[in-house]
Order: sequence, then structure tokens, then C-alpha cells
Amino acid sequence: MTHWPYPRWIAHRGAGKLAPENTLAAFELGATHGFRMFECDAKLSADGVVFLMHDATLERTTNGKGIGGEQSWQALSQLDAGSWHSRRYAGEPLPTLEALAGFCLAHGHHLNIEIKPTPGTETTTGEAVARLAARLWQGAKVPPLLTSFQPEALAAAQAVAPLLPRGLLVDKLWHGWFEKALELDCVAVVANYALWDAVTVSQVHGAGLRCLSYTVNDLDAAQHLLALGTDGIITDRVDFFTPA
Repeated sequence: MTHWPYPRWIAHRGAGKLAPENTLAAFELGATHGFRMFECDAKLSADGVVFLMHDATLERTTNGKGIGGEQSWQALSQLDAGSWHSRRYAGEPLPTLEALAGFCLAHGHHLNIEIKPTPGTETTTGEAVARLAARLWQGAKVPPLLTSFQPEALAAAQAVAPLLPRGLLVDKLWHGWFEKALELDCVAVVANYALWDAVTVSQVHGAGLRCLSYTVNDLDAAQHLLALGTDGIITDRVDFFTPA
């Protein structure tokens, strides 16, 4: 990907902490703060529907219980995914990736889809997310960026939708991370922001990949990353940083 089509600033899970994460309300709020690219987490229901949620379990961000990926979409769709955040968002449902795609495509927004498999479903989730994204964004000027901490999920996405761009997420520089990003034909490495320095940025840029950071909520950290020449900043602070 010689031309990088994505904005530098990316709203984490829609609107960071200002709205219930991974809900349509969050993405709508992030857009009102001027953000034009969003990060979301996508996983697979028991009956094969791709929906948005970060955790494997339901308790933190819904009124449900148990493992989300072990439940049907009909059951998941009835959950309240907003009351945990605030009364304002009571009754906000879990959205499907298809619903978020409709919002993004209608308004010209860009999306970073983190493939977030329920443990043990890395391959099936990677395949399902990539296959659906390829269909939903077919013919779109800018495709979504697929990322994951799980190389198996990215490999599965690569197998079914090789033209969709991929990025390897890393929370530490484990042995072979760089080689794995190249093996998966990634266009980016998305790292814990503290991992970037002049050496790692030069290594990744030297291979023709882009350097993205998560989750940057501090001005000094953001300025340091900009000075290093990194390419993307994922933030919760949609009320603080002005996207450009």
C-alpha cells in the first residue's frame, strides 16, 4: 500500500470513554468530535454473526452473563450495552459489523476492525470478519484495515480476502514479531505506543510498513510519536485531541 489512505487520528472503540464502547452511539459521538476513522472490536456469535464487543465475556459492558461468542445473535441483540456506562445510554444495543459498516460508508468514515476472537476461534473469526468486510466494502474507495493480536486470525483473513489491508497488533516486541508482520503481508504494525522509538520506526518504515499506536491519551506521548514520524494514533481522548 504505497498510498496511505487513512487519517492519522483514530477514535478508540468509537468515542473512547465518552460513550459505551463499540456501540453505534459511540461512533456517532466520535464523528461529532471530528473524527473520521474509528477502531472497533469484532467477534463471532455462536451462529456466525459478526458483532462488536471487546471482552470475551459479557459482564463488563452488557447486562448479560457468560461468553459472548457462545451465545446466539438473537440473544446478544437483546442485551443492554449502554447502562453500564451511564443512564443516558440505557438500552443501547450491541451492533453488528454490518450496521457499523452502513454508518461508515454512508458518511465517508474509515474503519480499523480489530479481529477479537473468542479464544479457540481464531481461524473461524478471522475468516468470517474478512469475508464479511470484503463484501460490505466491495467497490469502496478505501477498504477497512483489519488488525489483530492473533497471527492465526490475520492469516485466516489473508486467505479469504487477500486484498484487504492487514496490521499486526503487538503489546510487546516478542521474538519474531517483525518477521510475522512481513509473512502476513501486513501494511502496518499497530503497537503499544511505548514500544516506538527511532529504531523500531526505522525498521518498520524501512520495510514499507506503517507505524500505528494505541492507546494514546497523553499530549506528551502524542507529540513524541508525531516527532518520530509515526502514521496513526488511536486515542480515547476524542474530546481533547483535534483530528487532522
